[in-house]
Amino acid sequence: MGKHIVIAGAGYAGVYTAKKLQKRLKKEPDVSITLIDKNPYHTMLTELHEVAANRVQEDHVRFHLEDIFAGRKVNLRMDTVTGVDFENKTLRCENGDVPYDYLVIALGSTPTYFGTPGAKEHTFGLWSYEDALKIRHHIEDVFRRAVSETDEAKRKGLLTFFVVGAGFTGVEMVGELAEWIDELCEKFHVPRQEVRLVNADLLERVVPMFPEKVGAKADRRLRKMGVELMLKTKVKAVGDGYIELEQGERTFREETDTVIWTAGIESAEALEGMSLEKQGRGRIKTDDYLRAEGREDVFIAGDNVFYIPEGMDAPVPQMVENAEQSAETVAHYIVSLVAGKGTLQKYAPKFHGAMLSVGSRYGCAYLGGKNRKISLASFFAMLTKHLIYIIYFIQILGWKGFFEYIRNEFFTIRRRRSILGGHFSNRTPSFLLVPLRVFLGAYWIFEGIKKIGEEWLQSPKLAQFFSSAEAVFDAAISGASTASGATALADATTSATQAAADVSLIFDWNILGIFRLTFIESGDYAIRLKFVLMDWFNSLFLLRTEGQQMFFQHVVVISEIVIGILLILGLFSFVASGYALFLQALFLMTTGLYLSQWWMIFAAFALLIGSGRIFGLDYYVLPAMKDGWRRNRLVKRLYLYHD
Repeated sequence: MGKHIVIAGAGYAGVYTAKKLQKRLKKEPDVSITLIDKNPYHTMLTELHEVAANRVQEDHVRFHLEDIFAGRKVNLRMDTVTGVDFENKTLRCENGDVPYDYLVIALGSTPTYFGTPGAKEHTFGLWSYEDALKIRHHIEDVFRRAVSETDEAKRKGLLTFFVVGAGFTGVEMVGELAEWIDELCEKFHVPRQEVRLVNADLLERVVPMFPEKVGAKADRRLRKMGVELMLKTKVKAVGDGYIELEQGERTFREETDTVIWTAGIESAEALEGMSLEKQGRGRIKTDDYLRAEGREDVFIAGDNVFYIPEGMDAPVPQMVENAEQSAETVAHYIVSLVAGKGTLQKYAPKFHGAMLSVGSRYGCAYLGGKNRKISLASFFAMLTKHLIYIIYFIQILGWKGFFEYIRNEFFTIRRRRSILGGHFSNRTPSFLLVPLRVFLGAYWIFEGIKKIGEEWLQSPKLAQFFSSAEAVFDAAISGASTASGATALADATTSATQAAADVSLIFDWNILGIFRLTFIESGDYAIRLKFVLMDWFNSLFLLRTEGQQMFFQHVVVISEIVIGILLILGLFSFVASGYALFLQALFLMTTGLYLSQWWMIFAAFALLIGSGRIFGLDYYVLPAMKDGWRRNRLVKRLYLYHD
């Protein structure tokens, strides 16, 4: 009888567990895997502040589960988990019960309000895609209302923003808001000094999980961005249009229409009714193998785990690294039970520190192994964070994930809010490239037709062509002069410039014994990048026989004409431009290139991306091809596409 593995929750831990299980059990015909979540998508919770503060596109933080598990043996079910019947091995859901042989509970967390009156009803959470959009739309709305508000007290309340919680989420949220508020003030013509942005917490310092020196850097950055820090401050209550605070023996009220709550988390509500031993805000106590205590068929992963590893004095932190490593342990254990593969391993996580961003251009990080960590700040911390997130996106969605992250964080970023500024997100109208595309295409056709006139399709010429060019460069290197050789080089590189009688060497660099870069003057300037393996390739594949020479000559002539036609038509412009660059690189490493032809290289670079979509056939052809490509099961399974 087959085994049914049910995973409750499609957060970090749930998705990781499902991917690892399906990969290792895909050849087990009697095993089925079901992933259940109330949403049809996986949310990048650690990136929500970027959406809430309007830095990235809305869809940057969510991936549809159908895309993640396309072509994989994982059944997806959109449902809300309400409990578990452990005796009958059934997961209870709103739309019907689901039987299981092995159950993985990875339901994640939800905000905790510590019993603060009015906090749940009158604050904005930041724990879901919908939460981020609510914050974003609300803040834009209060600025619109503030512009036309004539009552000074009401206007002040509209332009006062509180973020409760000075941990990772709170600092990242308030840092992003500080940048966005500058933009909103400019957009709505609101003086920046009228806007208050406050980060309040009972903590003595921001991000206390960091060493004091690292946390101090985040503190200074926030203050520099205009954030008012209210530390050692308790939130007594939150109401409609106000927040009540306590500092020491002093209690006071601040008028505000916006309170964002990031003060802490607890386990998901669905865990409350489960008859499992819990500790630490509803987290489930586990054994060394992440099984729920007393249940050999129920495993816990991610934020729901309460486990103190050997050598540690606190339970594992509720962070992405714990989600990933706990998923690995759970998947390994289940595979060993179902397929008899591998030996049991105790959960022994190795955490490598943490990172946070303070706005889009500044970050703090404390990274390393158990015995040694280093701190990073500013550009290098943000760069490290981006690299780690890129790895995560690749793990979840392969090429698609990589492309989506790069596009949203660097190429479509708003208002220069990136560590690279707006250099990669500036927009140049593509129609300005049309004349260049047509001219480059015509030039390539001209080059191909000229070679036909020089009888490239009738007799072998490559051996003499290459040897003449070699003679010119050798003459320049040795200090000799040869007019005939210079003329041969002019022919070899198809330059319109007539070579002069004298050839002189400008420089000749030997790079690591692998490359040799030679720059000479022969009427015009010529450059060659000689590659060790290129001589071997030429002698073996291009010049060995006359038949090989003729074949390659036909390839070059036809290629030049086809490149030209494709560029003029704007059809497959990326392929045509890329192939043009390849041919130019080939010429550079064989006969060399005159300086007067280098414009063709830079023109091809400029035309690589999207040049055929304006007044070109790519406008019609590529969308149709993309639609068909995405329907291919193998393509979807390997994530070889992007939206």
